[in-house]
Amino acid sequence: MPTYEYACTACGHEFEAFQSFSDAALTECPECKGEVRKVFSNVGVVFKGSGFYKTDSRSSGSSSSPATSAAPAKPATPPPAAPAT
Repeated sequence: MPTYEYACTACGHEFEAFQSFSDAALTECPECKGEVRKVFSNVGVVFKGSGFYKTDSRSSGSSSSPATSAAPAKPATPPPAAPAT
């Protein structure tokens, strides 16, 4: 269940409430019975790196950047066999 943060416009009291998405927003301060408003803040999750954008999955032919086309990878060569004893 999401946690919402509220602040009273009359007394400045700040509090959190656990509410379902379908619940109506709170309108009354539990301290002074004044009007409250939701407090919005930055999201705590940030996606960085490749793979999170629509342009990351494009083929090299439709990309606007020529640096994305790379030569195919060579297969790895196995290590030399140990001599039999």
